[in-house]
Amino acid sequence: MTTSADTDVPDRRAVREFARHLFGVYTAGGLTMMIDLGHRTGLFEAAARGPATSAELAERAGLQERYVREWLGAMVTGGIMTYDDGRYALPAAHAAALTGPGSKNMAPMAAMVPLLGRNLDAIAEVFRDGGGLPYSAFAPDFTGVMDQLNRRPLDELLVDAWLPLVPGLTERLTAGARVADVGCGTGHAMVLLAKAFPASTFTGYDIAEDALDHARAEAAAEGLTNVRFERADAAAFRPTESVDVAFAIDAVHDQVDPAAVLRGIHDALVPGGRFVMVDMAAETDLADNVGNPFAPWIYTISTLHCMTVSLAEGGAGLGAAWGRELAVRMLGEAGFGEVTVTPAPGQALNLVYATERPG
Repeated sequence: MTTSADTDVPDRRAVREFARHLFGVYTAGGLTMMIDLGHRTGLFEAAARGPATSAELAERAGLQERYVREWLGAMVTGGIMTYDDGRYALPAAHAAALTGPGSKNMAPMAAMVPLLGRNLDAIAEVFRDGGGLPYSAFAPDFTGVMDQLNRRPLDELLVDAWLPLVPGLTERLTAGARVADVGCGTGHAMVLLAKAFPASTFTGYDIAEDALDHARAEAAAEGLTNVRFERADAAAFRPTESVDVAFAIDAVHDQVDPAAVLRGIHDALVPGGRFVMVDMAAETDLADNVGNPFAPWIYTISTLHCMTVSLAEGGAGLGAAWGRELAVRMLGEAGFGEVTVTPAPGQALNLVYATERPG
């Protein structure tokens, strides 16, 4: 006869297997911070130049050998670098994912872990008491980290890979259009588009003044006269002139009132105006995200940033995993027409939503 006490006793092998898995999770978190250090200090770029001893690598990077040697221990045992006869090497396939100016360089992403971890005590408090952490709790570093995460993919993909997903959009921008970017952050997307399409005019809107300062400085450095940036709450987006094209790149899901943001964008567009929204590659139902290798990351950054900055202002708290189904439904409720959803080429974490204001 089996008793309830018997069924409550876990299988020892299952416990051991889960404990190993759990320790792997903790180890990955620690290695993430080591990767961040390697990126910040230039160690990966130095290692990509060829095999070296710890002393040689430290000299290449202008760092202290003892720290470099201990860091190398983590890199070797963590499967990131190799070690043979006193020399350390960064395999070419690993260097492709950790160095260089392109979108395949994932090293800048590591900075999110220590950045979001700074607020764990405060996050635990809102778990108990409700509310959230305002955007200011993540300042000033969040702006720079997000800029580094987004800059490389935008450089490579925005004009050549993402715009062609929307039929006629490239031609419309080439001919000349009024364009808005809602939640533009540091404005790099608008700078890239302003350079690529000089006949169009571009305006980026964001509530973060430090990000806008960065955007204005970049536009000025490029000598662009067809782009400007304005401080505005996305939910109160009301341009003085209607726009032909609007963008929102990873900006809607953490808004206080995302429904109002989408309605405002709809109302700002001319009839037939196009809206391009780039957001996280997730489904709305948790069950549909099980097995998605990116889902744990999406839910984690949502808990530690995206959801809480909205709840801090009494907002909807959609979170980064609001998902395809809810996004399409909310676009329809805002008045948009048919929505096409496409995996973002070269950026597996994102989907590209394209729709228009009916004519």
